Amino acid sequence: MYKKLFLTAAIMATCMLTNAQTTAPSYKSSNNGNPISASVFCADPTALEYNGRIYVYGTNDHQQFIKNGKKNGNGYGDIKSIVIFSSADMMNWTFHGTIDVGKLCSSWGWRFAASWAPSVTWRVTEDGTEEFFLYFANSGGSVGVLKANSPVGPWKSPLSKPMIDGDTPGVSPCHWIFDPGVVIDDDGTGWIAFGGGDPQSKGTDLQPNNARFAKLKPSMTAIDGKAVKIPAPYHFEASELNIMNDKFVYTYCSSWAERKDNDWNAYKKEQGITASKPGICTMCYMVSDNPMDPNSWVYKGVYGPHPGFPSPNNHSHLHKFQGDYYYFYHWGPLMKSMQDAKAIDSSCDGYRSICVNKATVNEEVPRINTVTQNLTGVTAICNMNPYELQQAETMANSGGISYEDYTNIQKDTRVSNLGNDASKNMQVRMKEGSWILQHHMDFGATGAAKYMLRAKGKATLEIRLGRIGAKAAATIDFSSDAMEDYTIDIDATKFQGVKNVFFVVTAADNFYADAWQFTEAEQDGIQEMEGSKTIKRQSYDLSGHSLPANRQHHGVIIEKYTDEKGVKHTRKILGV
Repeated sequence: MYKKLFLTAAIMATCMLTNAQTTAPSYKSSNNGNPISASVFCADPTALEYNGRIYVYGTNDHQQFIKNGKKNGNGYGDIKSIVIFSSADMMNWTFHGTIDVGKLCSSWGWRFAASWAPSVTWRVTEDGTEEFFLYFANSGGSVGVLKANSPVGPWKSPLSKPMIDGDTPGVSPCHWIFDPGVVIDDDGTGWIAFGGGDPQSKGTDLQPNNARFAKLKPSMTAIDGKAVKIPAPYHFEASELNIMNDKFVYTYCSSWAERKDNDWNAYKKEQGITASKPGICTMCYMVSDNPMDPNSWVYKGVYGPHPGFPSPNNHSHLHKFQGDYYYFYHWGPLMKSMQDAKAIDSSCDGYRSICVNKATVNEEVPRINTVTQNLTGVTAICNMNPYELQQAETMANSGGISYEDYTNIQKDTRVSNLGNDASKNMQVRMKEGSWILQHHMDFGATGAAKYMLRAKGKATLEIRLGRIGAKAAATIDFSSDAMEDYTIDIDATKFQGVKNVFFVVTAADNFYADAWQFTEAEQDGIQEMEGSKTIKRQSYDLSGHSLPANRQHHGVIIEKYTDEKGVKHTRKILGV
């Protein structure tokens, strides 16, 4: 029979109902999908699909929020990093930390200013190498590029300066050289759109002449030839690109300029179209089968309305994932909810959150129907597997949590600045009352018989099913100075079927959660345990490679061992 752990652990068949007031507040309804993060302000989304997951990247508004002392308006000037989230089910999102663009582009010197509005893509080269490219707005004056061999990095700047600026052929005159949108066609050729701002000397409100389109060289880090103009009506910002049915689909945000019926009617007649004029700050789209010819672009209409107060602007990305199209955009509901609860200063303004709703697209035409934006968002497209290791940073909702990178924690850190490199070593700091919700865990008919928590510190953690105020289905008490694995027995009859699972911390002292995993019950309900013989400690690097025992190791390593009672342990430690 399974031997009990030496740590203090208790399974509670019944317990007193915890008062909901003892848990940290939520600024997102547990039944809603939007925003994707209940704790991180982020905006200007873009996305890619990789190995069955969708990775979403965005402007790190939270960096400005922290810089401003959690008050005042979002001036964007101190945003020098990009956030990364990913999901397999569109409901539970894993936070992978941030890309420290300012650090990566330090060799640019004065040329680097900020990192906004990313666009991302990836490819496999002829020799089988996977390459990921992230383009970003370097404030309003240029476009930069980063490169990696995985969707979370490590990233690097392949250039010592911006990729596109005012000296790039075909760019001038362009008011703002920013907001890139990138796509790779079926032939492996890269293309990029960018630009924005108010009309230049030769532009008008209807035709600002600030949208640009260009071919990329095979390196994906330079323009091939000269950029051309996209004649996008009422164009302002937020370029993105898709390819549907061999046609290029260019999406952008329209301006705040006055729309005059006479101007629009003349434009419709000239272009031979029937589309209505776009509302202010709406997401519009154009289609072309010969994108380097400005006259080939046809305006199709609005597909994304302005989300309304309290969003100061609009930016979206249309992405096909697992057979369906999704509309990623930013909005201000998290900021508004926190203001209403007086959790943040009333002076806060312009801190945005990434949201997602389904989109209806006819690829043959192509045509994009107007998207409905709401807090409901999208439902889970599949169930979560509790028998796979799940990162603590994966959640549908949360309260009272913060993120830190295991490799970059400093003593007396009071707030997370979210300025670390994207990392596989993110962990979640949880205080008394903190909680995490993971939606649609499928425990199956047999149910789960064990629960493993990888954590550090001292805490009591309750697992509650269905709702945050439910009785605990299981409780674990533990204490450890190192990041270790703790396993307890649980009542499999309670952990059957598909459940929404709340992990609630009822007591904590310097507690960090890294990951957790359930173990499915055997058919006969008996759990076997390996022998209790203590084995030699073995160390591994973060890629899983075994490290020699007779050599000192630097940085973060993973240590595995079995104690004298036969309990297996895995922990992260810092080498010498």
